[in-house]
Amino acid sequence: MAKKSTTKTDAAPKKSKAPKKETKAKKSFEQTLWDTADKLRGTVESSEYKHVVLSLIFLKFVSDRFERRRAELVAEGKANYVDMVEFYTMQNVFYLPEDSRWSTIVKQAKQDDIAVRIDSALHAVEKSNPSLKGALPDNYFSRMGIDVAKLAALIDSINNIDTVADEQGESEQDIVGRVYEYFLGKFAATEGKGGGEFYTPKCVVNLLAEMIEPYSGKIYDPCCGSGGMFVQSVKFITSHSGNQKDISIYGQEQTSTTYKLAKMNLAIRGISANLGEVPADTFFKDQHPDLKADYILANPPFNLKAWRGADELTDDPRWSGYDVPPAGNANYGWILHMISKLSESGVAGFVLANGSMSTSTSGEGAIRQKIIENDLVDCMIALPGQLFYTTQIPVCLWFLTKSKKARQVKGHSELNQRDRVGETLFIDARNHGTMVDRTHKELTEADIAEIARTYHAWRGEAKDGEYEDKPGFCKSSTLADIQANDYVLTPGRYVGAAAIEDDGIPFETKMNDLTGTLYGQMEEAKKLDEAIRKNLEALGYGK
Repeated sequence: MAKKSTTKTDAAPKKSKAPKKETKAKKSFEQTLWDTADKLRGTVESSEYKHVVLSLIFLKFVSDRFERRRAELVAEGKANYVDMVEFYTMQNVFYLPEDSRWSTIVKQAKQDDIAVRIDSALHAVEKSNPSLKGALPDNYFSRMGIDVAKLAALIDSINNIDTVADEQGESEQDIVGRVYEYFLGKFAATEGKGGGEFYTPKCVVNLLAEMIEPYSGKIYDPCCGSGGMFVQSVKFITSHSGNQKDISIYGQEQTSTTYKLAKMNLAIRGISANLGEVPADTFFKDQHPDLKADYILANPPFNLKAWRGADELTDDPRWSGYDVPPAGNANYGWILHMISKLSESGVAGFVLANGSMSTSTSGEGAIRQKIIENDLVDCMIALPGQLFYTTQIPVCLWFLTKSKKARQVKGHSELNQRDRVGETLFIDARNHGTMVDRTHKELTEADIAEIARTYHAWRGEAKDGEYEDKPGFCKSSTLADIQANDYVLTPGRYVGAAAIEDDGIPFETKMNDLTGTLYGQMEEAKKLDEAIRKNLEALGYGK
């Protein structure tokens, strides 16, 4: 999930300073809130504690919106209607019974039964709002056994979140959504490998959305985690002056607690989505069997073993025309599942381990060859290492499409695409990104813009100019090129080495300078050797 820079106007210089200051203050606020919450965790595991914190943030947000809507009704002379659910839902506000309101929770925060009261509040919210069915934790707080004083302190900390729209035009949904997203990322970092079940690094999600440009149609994520792909798709639309009503969202998630995170994450932002009736395994209980998606964004579990597909789904129609994916690794099961879900002009962008680009194990090479021969591979991107909190495995992005023929995009002529049948773009972005701490790297806005612009220019989109191969970075290749490389899709095989710029210094001059430097270093080495020899002799060693 990429950020777009503010469009400059004549008055822009005067306005630009305030947002920067504001952003810094907000980041500090988010970090302070996280530090406070994390200190209160005590002995509770991060994987469990995130549900406590995120559920309370959700309850605080929906309560603030409820109270504002309630005040509006009173101000409009409709005090008699303040307890009618319809007057809230018509404004996309959740109705809250009195015992579920944040003000009530704050008053009761220091009581011994506060955990039970929070569980009851969440249950009542879900019961009063059918769209939240299955979204909120069920008797979670009472089972956690969190110290009452620590829970009260956490409630007090979250009570400091101000969800009133700010002067910069940021809505309450933006504010709380940003806090929610920040916490998801921090929990993913603290959980390590387990964090990958619910969180994809924001810069990777941003890149996926910028690449496939999901303006309108059906968006699908078969392993949606906490819903980050959907959030960024909506952000992409709004940042490009699109209409959120032009898309419909479908997803699925197997893990029950993560399924709830996704529902809360989307509800906070007012995003409607069909995530299936229940959390379920996409391979064995596909809850969108007839879906044909225009856009697919996904980050499937890397190299998922023992997924049982090869043993129990041997005749599955999703493998039609291909070999059955091997039992020891679900990577190609995910790929074929997504291909089966694409509409005739649909595009899929997803993350996989680097090995997926070259493996020939257990028939995977044969499946990849067929995918390539069917001309489905639009673009391959090698990403830099250390982007993920969850794994050090190098990863790549695949972009598949059902049609590479020239395409006119209704309402967005600047997105019209040229005929690129038989062509595939390779991008090697391994040298991109910036270290943000000792162990983790992020793609910058400039990195994301360069990669996405390269892809769009190659597709022929007028807004991104002419495409050119760039040694060491990008190369447009043909099917014959890929066949010559044994159907391996690793970008490094195609883009070649980066060109070395000529600095204008004659070779003879460079050689003389280098030789002089070498001789000087050799003389210095002789002096050091002599000094070491004398020191050893003085100590009684050697001659």
